[in-house]
This record gives sequence, C-alpha cells and structure tokens, in this order.
Amino acid sequence: MRAEKVATAREDLLAAGLAVFDRDGFEGATVAAIRTRARASNGSFFHFFGSKKELAGTLFLEILARYHAAVIAAIDESCGAPQGVTRLIRAHLDWVANNRREARYLFEISRSEWTEELRGAQRAQNSRLAEAIERWRAPLIARGELLPMTATLFFSQIIGPAQIFCRAWLSGRDRSDPRDQTDVLTACAIRAVVAPDYKPGEMA
Repeated sequence: MRAEKVATAREDLLAAGLAVFDRDGFEGATVAAIRTRARASNGSFFHFFGSKKELAGTLFLEILARYHAAVIAAIDESCGAPQGVTRLIRAHLDWVANNRREARYLFEISRSEWTEELRGAQRAQNSRLAEAIERWRAPLIARGELLPMTATLFFSQIIGPAQIFCRAWLSGRDRSDPRDQTDVLTACAIRAVVAPDYKPGEMA
C-alpha cells in the first residue's frame, strides 16, 4: 500500500504539472501552483522532483513514451507500403486528437533544454521507435515498395505534414478536427514515399 501511495503521489504531481503548464505555460507555472493542484506538500514535491524543470522533463519523457507506443502499435511486418503509411498517419492524428493536452505539451510547450539531464533516456525512446519503424520499412525498401531514403527523411515525409496541420489545431489557429484530413494527408504521404510503379492493394 505504501508503494501504491508513493506512485499515486508522483502521478498526481505529473498530472498537475501538465494541467498547470497547459494553462500558464512553463514560465508562468510555479511549484506552488502545481502542489496546490496536486494537493501535495512542498516536501512531497521535492521528494520526487528537484525542480519545476525536472518535473517538466520527466513529464515530457512519459508523454513521449505514450505517443511512441501508439505509433508503434499501428504497424507490424505484415503491413504493405500504402497500408503502413496510412496506419502511421492515422495513429498520429488519432493520438493528437484524443490527447490534446498531452499533444500540446509534447509538440507546442516543451523545450529541449528541459530534458538535458534526461537526454540518454530520450535517445533510447527515439531509438526504440526508429527500430520498430525499420523492422517494417526495411523489407519494403528491399522489395521496391518504398522509395529508399534515410529514416529521418522518411518520418518527416510521413509525420511532418500531419504535424504541421496538428500544430495549427493545437494552437487554435485551425478549428477543424485533424482527423478530417486523414485521406488527403495519406494520399500526399504515399506519393512521397511509395515507389511510383508499386500497385497498392488494400490501404485500410
């Protein structure tokens, strides 16, 4: 029970941090505001986190892990080229639309300097995502279904345009649900990364 209470207290502080950062921004947020929302004492806060910045970095890594898990779950090695591209874009758009506060934090609010002390953990997470994508992508490149390009360029072609559109929605500049543009974004991505002479099968 003791361990459960400790875990709950930590999770409450992270949830409170997300809410306060979303409302006030990082600069405007205070440890006192986070503690108040979490109903935590000063001692409890500093038991888990050495500073507001440390909490922000930890929160970034936890949200990033959940986002990566959603993307990785979207594909497997049985997916063909168009099908995999479609699933990756849908996974990104669905996660953003269903987790707006977390997406705003990950893509709009967070800053790289918050994770300086957690850089190794961030690299490890990014590597796991890249390896999962490559397990699906490499055979398709070998068979000529996907155009050969670096992993970074591939991901920028798949997620980049969707990400730009989602940023407009997250910031309030565009009010339409990002998922409404799934078909257009998918068609553009397929043209960018799928071999032009490939005959696509079922895309769903």
